[in-house]
Amino acid sequence: MEFKNLFDKFSTCGKLLLPDSAFSFDDIPWSVHPTFDGVELKNIITSDQTGGQFSFHLVKIAPGKKIGSHIHKEQLETHEVIAGTGICSNDGVELKYEPGVISIFQKASPHEVQAGADGLYLFAKFMPASN
Repeated sequence: MEFKNLFDKFSTCGKLLLPDSAFSFDDIPWSVHPTFDGVELKNIITSDQTGGQFSFHLVKIAPGKKIGSHIHKEQLETHEVIAGTGICSNDGVELKYEPGVISIFQKASPHEVQAGADGLYLFAKFMPASN
């Protein structure tokens, strides 16, 4: 699938370029989400690196798996769909996730994401940072 290949390229060949440093995404390991089965994270830039201001994460959700309903009391969150399909519930409104979609979750807004049969691949951002 063309879009899946785009995510693979992004997650392995991508780079974070800062005025004083550069980080290859390929050097950042995937980690298993501590709460949701079938979800993996690649922490591109973390709270420690930004003084808590923001964090960026690549997210893989396996086919048919989900990030269950939850809220972030103090954070605005965004999702940019890179590949795959799914359904997101954002403050009770169902949104179709497909490549090119951007969704914004206000502070304390309940949300969940269900991956479709082809999985779901996101770029998630948190302001202030997620731990």
